[in-house]
Amino acid sequence: MRPDSVVRIFVTTQEPDYDNPWQASSPSRGTGSGVVIGPRRVLTGAHVVADATFIRAQTTTSPDKFTARLVGICHDADLALLEVDDPAFMDGVEIAELGELPSRGDKVSVVGFPVGGEEISVTEGVVSRIEIQRYSHSDRTLLAVTVDAAINSGNSGGPVFLDGRVAGVAFQSLDDAENVGEMVPVSLVRRFLSGVDQDRPLAIPGLGFLGQTLENPTLRASLGMGPSDSGVLVRSVAYGGSVHGRVRSGDVLMEIDGYPIANNGTIQYLGQHRTGYVVVLGDHYVGDELSLVLLRGGERHELEITLGEPTPLVAHSQYDVDPRYFVYGGLVFQPLSMNFLATWDRWWNHAPKEFLYHFHFGIPTEDRREVVALTQVLADEVNVGYESRYCESVVAVDGHKPRDLEDFVRRVEAAEGILRLEMSSGCSVVLDVAAVRAAQPRVLERYRIPRDRSERLSAGPVAVPEP
Repeated sequence: MRPDSVVRIFVTTQEPDYDNPWQASSPSRGTGSGVVIGPRRVLTGAHVVADATFIRAQTTTSPDKFTARLVGICHDADLALLEVDDPAFMDGVEIAELGELPSRGDKVSVVGFPVGGEEISVTEGVVSRIEIQRYSHSDRTLLAVTVDAAINSGNSGGPVFLDGRVAGVAFQSLDDAENVGEMVPVSLVRRFLSGVDQDRPLAIPGLGFLGQTLENPTLRASLGMGPSDSGVLVRSVAYGGSVHGRVRSGDVLMEIDGYPIANNGTIQYLGQHRTGYVVVLGDHYVGDELSLVLLRGGERHELEITLGEPTPLVAHSQYDVDPRYFVYGGLVFQPLSMNFLATWDRWWNHAPKEFLYHFHFGIPTEDRREVVALTQVLADEVNVGYESRYCESVVAVDGHKPRDLEDFVRRVEAAEGILRLEMSSGCSVVLDVAAVRAAQPRVLERYRIPRDRSERLSAGPVAVPEP
C-alpha cells in the first residue's frame, strides 16, 4: 500500500435545477478521495467531481491545496481523471501502480478521507463478491467488487489496494448492509485510462434491446429451442441502438462475445464469475465490433454488430450538461429524464406512475425517441384552466405524435390559429397561437426566465423578441 499516493479532493459543484430548468441550483461544496496514478494525474470517482465548477487536490505530504482540472470522465463507470498543473504537487508523492482483478477471499485495504476527520483513514476487508451491480451514479449495470469494508462519504473515489497495488476505486456502499462497500474493478479502470490516452469515447456502450430469461421449458420449446440450447429472448429492439436492424423481436440471443448465455441470463465471465451477460460491455468501447449468436426460427445465425451508445427512451442520470426545455405560453416542456424524476423525494415510489413505466419499460421507436413531458404550468391569463395538467406527457400536437423535443418545438411553432395538445391523461390543452405569442414576453419577464428555450435546443429561435 502507498498511502502517500492518496489525495483528498475538494470540489465546488453547481447542479442544474430540473424543476426550473432555465436556472441552476445554489453552489455546494464537498470532498472526496483520489489516488495519484501518474505524474500530476489523479484518479477518482466521477460522482466526486460531477457538475464541478472548481476542483482542488491536497496530498498527505503538504497542507497546500492545488487547483486541478478534469481531463477525462466516464459517468457510466463512475471514474474521472484529474490533472494538476503545478509541479510542486508531486513533492514527496508516490505514484500508485495498477494491479489485477482480485479474487473472492482476498484481503484488501480501502484508503481515503472519510468525513469526521482530517487524517487519512485505512479500513480493511475481504472480497466477498465479483459480479454486475447497479452503479447508483449512472444507473448502469456493470462489473463491481463487493468488500466487507466501510465506504463512507468522503472516502469514495479513493483507491482499494491489494498487495500494494490499486485493485479498484471505492464508489458506493450498500444501504441495507453494515460495513459492505463496492469498488469499480481495475479492469474498468484500465479501460477508462486507455480510452483517455487514445481519445476514445469513454461511455460504456449499450446493446439496445429488452430481454427475457428463458428458464421456463414450455417457453423454450415454443421458440424451437433444443434440450441443449440456452439464451435470452429478445422482447423488443430500440430504434437506433446497437442491434437495431440486425436483431429482431422473438430472436433468442445464445452467445455474446464468445460467451454462451445461460437461460437465466448469465455467463461464466473470465471462466470464474457467473454474472449477467451485459458484463461484456465493460470490455469494449463505442465503435467496437461484438460477436453474437442468435436462434431465429429454429436456425442459428452468427453476426457482428457495431456497438453504439445506449439509447434509452428516458435518459438516465446526466451530468455536466444543462437541461433541455421549452416554455410556451407559461407551459414548461422538457424530455422525461431520470434527473427530472429525481426531483421527487424517493422518486422510485412517488413519481407519476406513467413516468416510471416509461423509465423502466419504455424503448425508443422510429416515431418516438423521447417522451415530451409537460413539467410545470406558470400561471398566466393565456393558460387559465390548465394549472393541473402538469407532470404528464404530450401524446400529439395537432394530431401528430412528437418524435422528440426538437420535433415538438417545430410543430408548435409551425401552428397557426388554434394549437391542440393531446395529453397522456386523455385531456386536451387548446391554445390560441396569436394570444400565446403576445403573452410570451410577459410570461418570461414575470417569472424571470432569460430564454424561452435551452441553448442546446436547436429548433427555431433561441430568444423571444420584444413585442
